[in-house]
Amino acid sequence: MQECIDQKVYQAEVDNLPAAFEDGSINGGDRPGGSSLSIRTANPGNHVEIRAAYIGTTIIIRQTAGQLSFSIKVAEDVARAFSAEQDLQLCVGGCPPSQRLSRSERSRRGAITMDTAKQLCKEGLPVEDAYFHSCVFDVLISGDPNFTVAAQAALEDARAFLPDLEKLHLFPSDAGVPLSSGTLLAPLVSGLFVLWLCIQ
Repeated sequence: MQECIDQKVYQAEVDNLPAAFEDGSINGGDRPGGSSLSIRTANPGNHVEIRAAYIGTTIIIRQTAGQLSFSIKVAEDVARAFSAEQDLQLCVGGCPPSQRLSRSERSRRGAITMDTAKQLCKEGLPVEDAYFHSCVFDVLISGDPNFTVAAQAALEDARAFLPDLEKLHLFPSDAGVPLSSGTLLAPLVSGLFVLWLCIQ
């Protein structure tokens, strides 16, 4: 809606989750309809919501466990309206070097076993669905039990976004890929819950 909204850029990094767009504004500009794009913070430095009412989109960005995560509610026709060649990107710079996990570092982090990761995730995610399996994967690979909080936040966002709570939990048969200890990556591929773990 070029005639209504000025183009806005939002940039977040670990320990820098601003409550405004890059130009310092908190809405879509002075044009009529500019208020249909807004940004607000529920918990300064940890939780930001960007609402684009004119296209029915909400983006929640959180910082948890020293990582950024995001949840998006967007209409399917809006999501499919852009081709790969168009400049509509959520993450343009990749993971910063300080956030990358090298293969050798990953193999040294074996402090958390599969059983321990499952137990930690089960405390906040009693249903063994895609959120649970993503949590187990993140805790197991990172060695950081704080990733359970990020998985719980993703589930909270889904509860807020989905009008039909019966569709909240996705199970292996829903995704079309069996989830087991050998295929924990499957929920991440489904796009339900995204945490960046960059592996060099």
